[in-house]
Amino acid sequence: MKVNVHAVNFNVDKKLVDFVDVRINKLEKFYDKIVSSDVFMKVEQTSEKENKIVEVKVIVPGDEFVVKKTCKSFEEGVDLSIEALERLLVKRKEKLRAHA
Repeated sequence: MKVNVHAVNFNVDKKLVDFVDVRINKLEKFYDKIVSSDVFMKVEQTSEKENKIVEVKVIVPGDEFVVKKTCKSFEEGVDLSIEALERLLVKRKEKLRAHA
């Protein structure tokens, strides 16, 4: 599966990209027909501590899922996004099974 990491307004380090890769690739356990995924990371210029925005878009045949989380760290945002996507992908798989 192709994973694209996009950092908006900052430079992303290799460790964070590797972390995202590992997490996204775990989604294939839940749904094996994932075509690609895009991860957008942004830093909002606010005084709040929760200023890291992580948006994950997963493309599957005939559909795409987008999850957006705002957290204190990118790692936390990625983890929460992946958890939400796991639930969405499991739901989709069950729906497809019901129709088959």
